[in-house]
Amino acid sequence: MKALVYTGTQMSEIRDVDMPVAGGNQVLVDLAFCGICGSDMHAWHGHDERRVPPLVLGHEAVGIVQTGALAGKRVAINPLMTCGDCDCCNRGDEHLCPSRELIGMRVPGAFAEKLAIDSGNLTVIDDDLPFAEAALAEPLACSVHAVRLARQLAGDHRDAAIVVLGGGAIGLLAALVFEAYGYGNIQIAETNALRREMLEKIGIMRAYDPLCETPDSSRIDIIIDAVGSGATRRAASALVRPGGVIVHIGLQDNEPGLDTRRITLQEIKFQGTYCYRKDDFAEALALLTSGKISGKGWAEIRHLDAGAQSFLDIHHGTAPPKIILQTGRES
Repeated sequence: MKALVYTGTQMSEIRDVDMPVAGGNQVLVDLAFCGICGSDMHAWHGHDERRVPPLVLGHEAVGIVQTGALAGKRVAINPLMTCGDCDCCNRGDEHLCPSRELIGMRVPGAFAEKLAIDSGNLTVIDDDLPFAEAALAEPLACSVHAVRLARQLAGDHRDAAIVVLGGGAIGLLAALVFEAYGYGNIQIAETNALRREMLEKIGIMRAYDPLCETPDSSRIDIIIDAVGSGATRRAASALVRPGGVIVHIGLQDNEPGLDTRRITLQEIKFQGTYCYRKDDFAEALALLTSGKISGKGWAEIRHLDAGAQSFLDIHHGTAPPKIILQTGRES
């Protein structure tokens, strides 16, 4: 079958690879779409030792089940593979399972025509939900989880002032989740002018250039750091009000920047967030099915054959917040 293979630092190409074989509780899925994630870019840049080339990346996928009890069903794929029986899994925090894995990490991912995966990782999607929209379920689940944690720490105050650092897919989706939940005071910091122009046309959020503008730090209740760099941790530490909340979801680097002294003296709450719970994934699909959140105006569909160029476009800052690769048939 055809697949986009990560072959080395900043290199990928279309190759013919072996067809996956379903074993145990696995089924075969005929893939339709798979989005390019920031973690895929992290690997492509050679910054993830867990992802060793040659490797098929990709985990934001949807498709049609070919085998097993769900054969013929349109599904969204939860790419997290867990043990299912540890304390974390038993309390619903399967994303914290000590033995968690992700497709496209040590096992082949979904930038391909087919995938073998456990049937328990599949969610049947509504017939009226287009595949291209359903492909946003996985990154949206990450943002739903981040917003859930922010609301738990800050309280459910709809007049809260929110700043999202980073206008990529995760940051944008976090802003859209807040908006869907009735929040109205939302700003996104984005240095890329192309993305800022696009963001201004979506929802009610305001996009600004953090290189030229700094919001009033006495009023910012919640910050979502969707970049996760030393620079954005430094900015988050300075921007959030005393007693405010920082939710850190980005993983760009591990450089210094977090002002632990100010966080301590001003009783600022700092929360890391990784992936999502199963109920977050279900909530993401519900938001997409209802039409409250969509990829209209910011998610671009490209054919799998354009995958290598898409990685380059993202790298050079000339791509929209999300590129979704069409890996097979649409319905």
